[in-house]
Amino acid sequence: MAKLTQDDILKLAKLARLRLTETEINKLQGEIGEILEYVEVLQNVDIKGLMPTYQVTGLTNITRPDEVRDYGATPSDLLKNLPAREKNYIKTKRMIR
Repeated sequence: MAKLTQDDILKLAKLARLRLTETEINKLQGEIGEILEYVEVLQNVDIKGLMPTYQVTGLTNITRPDEVRDYGATPSDLLKNLPAREKNYIKTKRMIR
């Protein structure tokens, strides 16, 4: 695999909107190069005959059923906690300009 150049790192930094120092560029050049080398090793691993693993716990259907719960609070009780309200609505600052 070709070694990453400083121009490659600068292009990646520009795409990510990062400002890098010369030291950071040199450091990333080595680190990203090592990551790409490892990806190349992974691409060459023989996986024929292996089944995909989607999860490893063996759990299935672990969601709980929907149940209505009465917490004893009325809408008016909950609206008392608001910093601002108008009638029975939450009043907020304008969000759309």
